[in-house]
Amino acid sequence: MPTPNLRALVGTPKTKIGTFLFEFTTPGIGQILKAAGADFAVLDMEHTGFGFDTVRSVVRYLQAADLPLVVRVPSQSRHHISRALDTGADGVMVPIVSSVEQAKAVLEAAKYWPDGTRGVALGLAHERFAMRTEPLLPRFAEQNARTAIILQVEDPRGAAAADEIASMPGVDMLWLGHNDLSVALGEPGAFDHPDFAQAEQATIAAAKKHGKSAGRLAVDARQGAEFARMGYDFVSIAGDVWLLQQAFAAGIETVRRG
Repeated sequence: MPTPNLRALVGTPKTKIGTFLFEFTTPGIGQILKAAGADFAVLDMEHTGFGFDTVRSVVRYLQAADLPLVVRVPSQSRHHISRALDTGADGVMVPIVSSVEQAKAVLEAAKYWPDGTRGVALGLAHERFAMRTEPLLPRFAEQNARTAIILQVEDPRGAAAADEIASMPGVDMLWLGHNDLSVALGEPGAFDHPDFAQAEQATIAAAKKHGKSAGRLAVDARQGAEFARMGYDFVSIAGDVWLLQQAFAAGIETVRRG
């Protein structure tokens, strides 16, 4: 099984730092991030056009580096969730989860019996293609125990339901979708608006109350440190595109200043 286990990091006080992969899915990406000190990475299917062939490859690259990989699936569709997990991903991040009912549907798709109704096809990528002869039930339990479920809070309904959602067994993390939340509140980009702050604080508090994790994407390391002080224990420092642009722009400025 992948090591270190992503679920073992959930709810722990240490700040876990990673980044999103929106563009760079080359064979070395896992080892590059691991060498930099990353604790996890998120491969984004929602905003990229990446298909499952790309997911399958990137899962292998991250496994080679022993770095946990989360796949942000493009929807709450059952086949998106279960297929991402069947590739061997350590967890899924699911967008716009706004109710307990939606959270239950995600868990149904992600977990094997008796915790859910995920379709059964063992001995494949999520079991590292191992030739195993154990009964089904302990293998179900093993997969259920290693699969992290991250639900995105991206609208006022999700924030209002955050406490109840976070209390559900199997839900490991609430991830604030800050841009979509601000739009849903009618104040695009107004992250200092009282309504946004209230929804954000409710989300963090719900995660902490139930021993779960809270996550958010930061535009840079400085903002990431601010989010850690606010109570987020999973922080993404931007994404691969912006990290490259930021570093290169800073280098260009340094050289031109002489």
